[in-house]
Amino acid sequence: MLSGLNPNIKIVEDEIKKHSKASETYIHVCFLYPQEQYEWDGWVPTEYRRTGILIQSKDKLTGYLNDVYEQMNPKNLAQWRIAQESFWREKKNAQTTKRFFDSLAKGGWQCVECTLPKNPNWARRIQDLKESGYTLATDTKKYCPTCGMNKTHIILLPIKRGGLQGNGYETWSPALRKRIIRVLGGIDVYENVQSSHCLPDHKFSEIRWDESTKGANLDSMSDAEIRQKFQLMTNQRNQQKREVCRTCYQTGKRGIIFGIPFFYEGNENWGNGIPPKGKEAERGCVGCPWYDIAHWRIALLKKIEDK
Repeated sequence: MLSGLNPNIKIVEDEIKKHSKASETYIHVCFLYPQEQYEWDGWVPTEYRRTGILIQSKDKLTGYLNDVYEQMNPKNLAQWRIAQESFWREKKNAQTTKRFFDSLAKGGWQCVECTLPKNPNWARRIQDLKESGYTLATDTKKYCPTCGMNKTHIILLPIKRGGLQGNGYETWSPALRKRIIRVLGGIDVYENVQSSHCLPDHKFSEIRWDESTKGANLDSMSDAEIRQKFQLMTNQRNQQKREVCRTCYQTGKRGIIFGIPFFYEGNENWGNGIPPKGKEAERGCVGCPWYDIAHWRIALLKKIEDK
């Protein structure tokens, strides 16, 4: 029992639910709204890196659930829908993703096989919604009465985009994005060649950020700050890096590149005494090839030359 929890919030299961692939956790709750004669039964994220949510204490969980409950009050739903329609009108090239939003916005758990729009890459659409700031929960083994099998189901929480604490990602202006690419010479750091398909990548992976980590990316950022914070790679490599960092976060085993088990600092194991999240966690990334591929390549070549 959580002291101070709204009496209309019922915790259905004490066990924390996990979505290991996305490194997300949830708590199963039932929100009762007696005046509206409405009940919402679903999972509320307690670890959700895209909006910076990381609930680690009972006091914090109480306040968090009370806030989510208030935001999800049915009396707020009409205004929430108006705000979302305004958001999607500005994203004219995202109609495929919007169809997924429209389906999820109807409410309740939705099966990726028979309720959501048919799409061979539905996972990409769900990721797009998360990156747009929407809060979703995923049950990978929920029974679907239509399919007659356990299937992945998604539920959307109708709360403010970016969650209660704002989106967990950093952003930058189009002008700064162009400048980052120019300062870094347009070099695809993975292939070590110039490319017109590169995107700025944070060296320090977002999966290890917390509410104190996110910083402002000002247009006045110095060239030195850009070189310290960013590297360039294709979207494909960026997705690969995310998977490597996710695995490291879950297992404590750092990744490798090209099958070469070389680390310019430390070894394959996450350092003892280094926290898994927050600003101090960046120390555990230093030495991993994915953290700074250019530095890793230089260090490896020097080691070869020395031998």
